[in-house]
Amino acid sequence: MNKKKIVLSAISVLALIGLIFIGSVYYVFFSHQFGIDKTAYIYIDKNDNIDSVMQKIDLVGNPGNMYGFKYLSKKNNYPQHIKTGKYEIKPNDNVRYLFRKLSKGYQSPVNLTIPSVRTLDKLVKSLSKQLMIDSLELSKVLNDSALISQNGYNIQTLPALFIPNTYEVYWDINGKDFFERMIKENKNFWNNDRIKKAEELKLTPIEVSTLASIVEEETANNKEKPMVAGLYLNRLKRGMLLQADPTVKFGLQDFTLRRILNKHLLVNSPYNTYKYAGLPPGPIRIPSIIGIESVLNYSRHNYLYMCAKEDFSGTHNFAENVAQHQINARKYQQALNIRNIK
Repeated sequence: MNKKKIVLSAISVLALIGLIFIGSVYYVFFSHQFGIDKTAYIYIDKNDNIDSVMQKIDLVGNPGNMYGFKYLSKKNNYPQHIKTGKYEIKPNDNVRYLFRKLSKGYQSPVNLTIPSVRTLDKLVKSLSKQLMIDSLELSKVLNDSALISQNGYNIQTLPALFIPNTYEVYWDINGKDFFERMIKENKNFWNNDRIKKAEELKLTPIEVSTLASIVEEETANNKEKPMVAGLYLNRLKRGMLLQADPTVKFGLQDFTLRRILNKHLLVNSPYNTYKYAGLPPGPIRIPSIIGIESVLNYSRHNYLYMCAKEDFSGTHNFAENVAQHQINARKYQQALNIRNIK
């Protein structure tokens, strides 16, 4: 009888130990450890090690304990195989599930915004703030003449590649993959309908983007952009010089100029549309979709001249002939003089 009691007691103790062990395993690996009430994110970059990864998890996820994560990391040699990227931590996640995401590289995408900016340098700065990739690596890709030429661009026309929009990408995308993604998005944007409209204008997509960039530098008023586009198309059809002040600014690389003087018009630059006929070598900024659409769906009229309105509203007075244009120009010049803008 005593032996039986001893055996039963031993079994009970072992069962209790087993329950405690199972409970501990469940608590460490499968229970909800993160003290957050909404999804949080950690960003693991190429310079991170196991200590910095743990610090990021602790800071963002506020875990009760990380014993299970440490155990899995050591068992699976995670410190030597850390994968970069953006990873989410949900309130109901357990450390086993989080470890699986990080060790397998199951990232969450980021929304990458391609801005409509004046220069590729500004684009690079914007992208390097949104992605893991640094500006040096990205600049190297965008200045790779072999890479860009095999895709139909050169350093002057490259701004036409980028279609300002928001794209879902992985935070740790590399420079070459980013470039290839932009090629894909550009091809998606230039569908048959848009290509047909460009052909009707006797322009290539790059030329449409180039003209759109001028339109966007001329006016920030979206309603006026198709009107401005129509004016420049009228000049192109007649073989007239575009005489677009923003192209002069771009050629000088001086975007602070508020008043274009005769000395500026004499600058020998292929972007000086007061000296050289036709479109400049490439876009003078990355045009927005609205700008591109303004060219493809331009307003039909007979205007050949435009001048900023004297009320500094950002809009323009349009004219069909030189005489009317000169009247408009005098009004604007007088307004500049009154405000002492040089």
